[in-house]
Amino acid sequence: MKQESIELEGVVAEVLPGAMFRVDVPNGHQVLASTAGKMRKFRIRIIAGDRVMLEVSPYDLTRGRITFRHK
Repeated sequence: MKQESIELEGVVAEVLPGAMFRVDVPNGHQVLASTAGKMRKFRIRIIAGDRVMLEVSPYDLTRGRITFRHK
């Protein structure tokens, strides 16, 4: 049975090549995240310092997907 993803809020610390981002989360960890397909489709730009929502798999807490950028 597949577990649900964990929703986190974080701040983009670094923009990496290949549409990857290093995101700082409140518990002190860093997550390597990519943008979700809908964000890529609508060309939503993310820069360092943006507050974002992440989906993180409970199996691998070091990688995630950015699903929303706060205004």
